[in-house]
Amino acid sequence: MKSKGRKSSPKKRIGEYKRRTKETSIQGHWVVDGKGIGKINTGMPFLDHMLDVMTRHGFFNLELAARGDLEVDFHHTVEDLGIVMGELIHRAIKEKSGIRRFGQSAVPMDETLAVVTMDLSGRPHLIYRVEIPKPQRIRSFDVSLVEHFFEALVNHSRMTLHINVDYGKNPHHILEAVFKAFGRALDQATQIDDRIEGVLSTKGKL
Repeated sequence: MKSKGRKSSPKKRIGEYKRRTKETSIQGHWVVDGKGIGKINTGMPFLDHMLDVMTRHGFFNLELAARGDLEVDFHHTVEDLGIVMGELIHRAIKEKSGIRRFGQSAVPMDETLAVVTMDLSGRPHLIYRVEIPKPQRIRSFDVSLVEHFFEALVNHSRMTLHINVDYGKNPHHILEAVFKAFGRALDQATQIDDRIEGVLSTKGKL
């Protein structure tokens, strides 16, 4: 009898990418079939925490090292981190052979419920319905930048991504639930299913 769910891939699924601009320098290494180990240093402790919980709950291994003009603004670094993360995903699973393609996760965190749904379709599209009550900053981190992070990630991973938070009060809880749900949904979408031959599409290509 064939087993269902994740199985050993014929080769390791790894994404590597470096991005250097006049504003930022970022390098990343992503192992799809990992153990939830993160080595992340973006210079923004709150974002480090969010990326770490994403990694742990997605059972990936992720290394990210970033230097940016944080003294000017966090925007450049956050957006470029989204670009790098998107490229890591794209490069690690670009053949998409045997993957489940779709992923969904609902994660509660106290008073908050975040639902993330994705399709590794090759068609970038983001729906981001997340309202953050005041304050708009967690320590020095502007929480509105999270949407820009996911915009860049979607465009460079070529995924369709819906992020919905219907209710929540604490900004930290809201965003942590989002990142946990994203990690879990991505884990589900990238799983190898031995019932799938080639790619999961009637077109035969994603």
